[in-house]
Amino acid sequence: MAVLALLEDIANGHIRNERVFRDYYDFLAHDDDWLISRFRFPRAILLELCTELSPGLERQTARSHALPVPIQVLTTLGFLATGSFQRELADRSGMSQGALSRAIPPVLNGIIRISARYIRFPYDAVNQANIKAQFAAIAGFPNVIGAIDCTHIAIKAPSEGEYEYVNRKHFHSLNVQIICDAQMRLTNIVARWPGSTHDSFVLRNSSVGNRLEAGRVCDGWLIGDSGYALRPWLLTPLANPQTVREQRYNDIHARTRTVVERAIGQLKSRWRCLDRSGGMLLYHPEKVCRIVQACGVLHNVAHRHSVPLREVMDLPEDPDPGPNNAQPNVEAIRIRQQLIGRI
Repeated sequence: MAVLALLEDIANGHIRNERVFRDYYDFLAHDDDWLISRFRFPRAILLELCTELSPGLERQTARSHALPVPIQVLTTLGFLATGSFQRELADRSGMSQGALSRAIPPVLNGIIRISARYIRFPYDAVNQANIKAQFAAIAGFPNVIGAIDCTHIAIKAPSEGEYEYVNRKHFHSLNVQIICDAQMRLTNIVARWPGSTHDSFVLRNSSVGNRLEAGRVCDGWLIGDSGYALRPWLLTPLANPQTVREQRYNDIHARTRTVVERAIGQLKSRWRCLDRSGGMLLYHPEKVCRIVQACGVLHNVAHRHSVPLREVMDLPEDPDPGPNNAQPNVEAIRIRQQLIGRI
């Protein structure tokens, strides 16, 4: 609360900026349009984030020029939002390059620590009912509790295991799993696998995949593309539809599944550091994983508060995951054929 009151006093002119920010640029003096364009959030949400993150960012120090929490948070958001090289942000904020570099990891860790408040998979029937209804409203596909896909985040070639990070489009990347609901809110994000990892492998080795395989959800399924193996809890399109009903199944499956592609588009458009158009992330893969996770949390923060996204970019296509070599699952085939008969 102290941080919130202090920032409000500064914005209202009750305290001179020099007394608090020293030589740092007072970002919060601008209007919401300017703040959203640079940091992706209006002033009220920025204040909330600063308050929420401040316990982990306030450092005990004997120095008289300690870096204020708002500057740590805002300059980190600026980097995530623009993908700009850190020196540009340092110049704009009045911070040294070293200070900005030291500020980013604690802010990322702070955002990740609050992820459980914003990213939750709907294992319970109450949450599932609303999600199923919203998915069904898209194209009539029933019982969907999430749409799944993977996306690649370009990185600098790491010094260790470099070949593992080369994807099927021949650039170095992390392969990141995204599951979302019908409103494009993320319900799961897995950012830890090299770019050569198959999408289906990422799912099999995730907590959501393991829990669904163990029967945690009895009435509902994910929908994914043909890069995934057909499972009783994961419905994929038919490779070669032969009948009108089979073609209809594929059509409504595709129309429903596009929500996850749009969610990925929003994620990368809002947080441009994740998009290849801004170049590659020049960090160790472990730090890039934290950047991706933090952006996933912030994506949901923006959705919770209905923060507008002015432009969704036309993103380059992700590498094709290639065929999955899983053995046909008899129960999954039965469930899919039964659904095809119903729709």
